[in-house]
Amino acid sequence: MQLNASFKGFPGHLAPVELSEVGAQDWHILRGDLPFPLAIIKASSLNHNLHWMQNFCKERGLDIAPHGKTTMSPELYAMQIKAGAWGISFANVFQASMGARHGVKRIIIANQVYQSPDLDALALLLQTHSDLSVYFLVDSVAQIEAIQHWRAIRQSKTHFTVLLELGIDGKRTGCRDPAQALALARLIKSTQGLQLCGIESYEGALATCDHAHDQTQVAALMHRIQALAIACEEENLFEHDEVLLTAGGSAIFDLVAENLKPHLQRPARGILRSGCYITHDHLQYRKMLQCVGERLQLRETLKPALEVISSIQSCPEPGLALLTMGKRDVSYDLDLPVAIWRANMGDSAVQAVPSHWHIEALNDQHAYLRYDANAPLSEQPQLGQMVGSGISHPCTTFDKWRWMPVVNDQYGVQSAISVNF
Repeated sequence: MQLNASFKGFPGHLAPVELSEVGAQDWHILRGDLPFPLAIIKASSLNHNLHWMQNFCKERGLDIAPHGKTTMSPELYAMQIKAGAWGISFANVFQASMGARHGVKRIIIANQVYQSPDLDALALLLQTHSDLSVYFLVDSVAQIEAIQHWRAIRQSKTHFTVLLELGIDGKRTGCRDPAQALALARLIKSTQGLQLCGIESYEGALATCDHAHDQTQVAALMHRIQALAIACEEENLFEHDEVLLTAGGSAIFDLVAENLKPHLQRPARGILRSGCYITHDHLQYRKMLQCVGERLQLRETLKPALEVISSIQSCPEPGLALLTMGKRDVSYDLDLPVAIWRANMGDSAVQAVPSHWHIEALNDQHAYLRYDANAPLSEQPQLGQMVGSGISHPCTTFDKWRWMPVVNDQYGVQSAISVNF
């Protein structure tokens, strides 16, 4: 992949650079070699998170197929798989196709697949990549009928491996009733072209950081999943070498992990799908991981690796400065970004922002930084200063960029990743 002036964050006056050659350019953020706004990933935190999560799973006899929709970055998938990930999860066939093109061999599409263009694309993907395994979710008779209608129209011989989804009342997709789910499993067994390989669910909508609530609700869900898996095994409804049980978002995965290892007689695998762990964040998931740390009595969990850097472009009135980033550049769906450090061009290191600095609002291309107008001049924003901001919810920052530099702790650029939304 070649970076050029059409990529936000790339120096517009430079000749194109191969992504793999970014580290050789000797760029440095604090020297002003790259334009702002700019989303960056800190290598030390990234590596910490990769190994922390892999160790978490290994200690519990689990695997991980992290949600690739978080980053849509093949370079990060490669790091996750190298660290030991079983596969990568995606939200749809488009995303899965991107993963397969970049060497992902095991894919969970954590969603229902039923539209003809998606089934066409998935069939071609499986035909093109003979070593590829893809699993998608089924939760209704109507979905199976749509797949069979497609098979008849296309005269397709493609066999799809599927996971039965068990849902939660009032929440996302999935069978609500265990009897309904078991009846659907029987239908899958009797349907040509479909093979039931396991059970899937998603518990993230239950997360509140109220320990008693979260523990009770997740335990009940995991009991339902295990009971359904046992019932399917007793009726010999699984048609795969091993049964997959998969759940686990990025908020309360520790509670899922307590009972994700399958209670079955046949070969089986428990798979977490947490995705945001790889870069973590400074707000939403940081709060959730503090709760995980409390439950597990951990001194250290994940570290925020993703930052968006902007500069102060105007100080139009006392107490207000405008930053060169906005809704086009940083997530704002859960929380506004938080200013964490400042530096002047050419500084050798960053320093924490004064406690009275806070980002109050975002426009498309501006952030409103409020501060105490009576503070000493040394604590007031100055035109041209760089401001590093932490984010909340990595997914909706990644989708605003096509590439991101990976930097060391001194903000020297070591490498880069591509982003493919």
